[in-house]
Amino acid sequence: MPQYDYLIVGAGLFGATFAYRARRMGKRCLVIDRRAHTGGNVYCESVQGINVHKYGAHIFHTSDKRVWDFVTSLVEFNRYTNSPVANWHGELYNLPFNMNTFYRMWGVTTPAEAAAKLAEQRAEAEQAMRAAGIAEPRNLEEQALLLIGRDIYERLIKGYTEKQWGRPCSELPAFIIRRLPVRLTFDNNYFNDAYQGIPVGGYNRLIDALLEGADIVTGVDYFDNREHWNAQAERIVFTGAIDRWFDYCHGRLQYRTVRFEQETLAVSNYQGNAVVNYTAADVPYTRIIEHKHFEMFGAEVDRCPVTVISREYSTEWQPGMEPYYPINDERNNAMAEKYRAMAAEEKNVIFGGRLAEYRYYDMAPIIARVLELDIP
Repeated sequence: MPQYDYLIVGAGLFGATFAYRARRMGKRCLVIDRRAHTGGNVYCESVQGINVHKYGAHIFHTSDKRVWDFVTSLVEFNRYTNSPVANWHGELYNLPFNMNTFYRMWGVTTPAEAAAKLAEQRAEAEQAMRAAGIAEPRNLEEQALLLIGRDIYERLIKGYTEKQWGRPCSELPAFIIRRLPVRLTFDNNYFNDAYQGIPVGGYNRLIDALLEGADIVTGVDYFDNREHWNAQAERIVFTGAIDRWFDYCHGRLQYRTVRFEQETLAVSNYQGNAVVNYTAADVPYTRIIEHKHFEMFGAEVDRCPVTVISREYSTEWQPGMEPYYPINDERNNAMAEKYRAMAAEEKNVIFGGRLAEYRYYDMAPIIARVLELDIP
């Protein structure tokens, strides 16, 4: 007889949250992961007292009180508020686009002045599209020009977006930018959610709380000994790549991935902010993360005499690399639908998470998804 009720393949946020719920129902859970650690992409590494987000910045944010109450019942969260800055050839602009941005860009000081300038730039874009016989935006570039105008598009969107996706904005779908936040207030808070923060002590504490009571094996690849692992449990929760599960029978799904250059510096404060985006096309990296600012505030920053930064380089994914962002084009979406249809027919297997569903999820929606599952 199998020793466990559930084999959970992947110790990231989906797998760990599932383990937590299943354990509370008295289920026996074995969690395995091919990495040497738990936590998936939210894993933090301690470097001279600084919790480094090894797989990119993760800021927890949600307006779902049920999710917020759930995570804060497990660990304490701090007051971190995401307020990124854009660097364009040494000029600094606040994000998201708000009155601070518009003042820096155009020198306007009132919402009425900013609205007038935005209307002027949008009208220019509309006129150009009409002259070209274009009824609706066909791509990200045309959509951005209609939403925000040429000045902000050229300085703060175009270069960054093309580095991030590895494609001209004129070849990217318009929907990527349709929800571009524009505020006529002096508010640098990037998110509109009611709740946000970082777990005090880093995300590892949250993952440890979620996995409490489960048996864990790291550093093993499920596919190296699939029959052995399947025999351990009555049911499987799979959070890996859905196309690999089906032996790539419809082809390989595509992703964008990120390469990190991490550096420890003998200064207490390198850039004064956790996140600085580099929007010029001639800067090869997309942003620099200074990790201490996620958990250290005010005088705490200076009391720690070193800092750790990570430069992020976006690149096309190749087999063997870590997949990050699904490519939501026609080819990949059609292929993913075929895999998802096959997954729906699998007995005793639950597919969940960004890789197993080929959908990009923030952290809170991942947890909400697990909380809504009917666990047999």
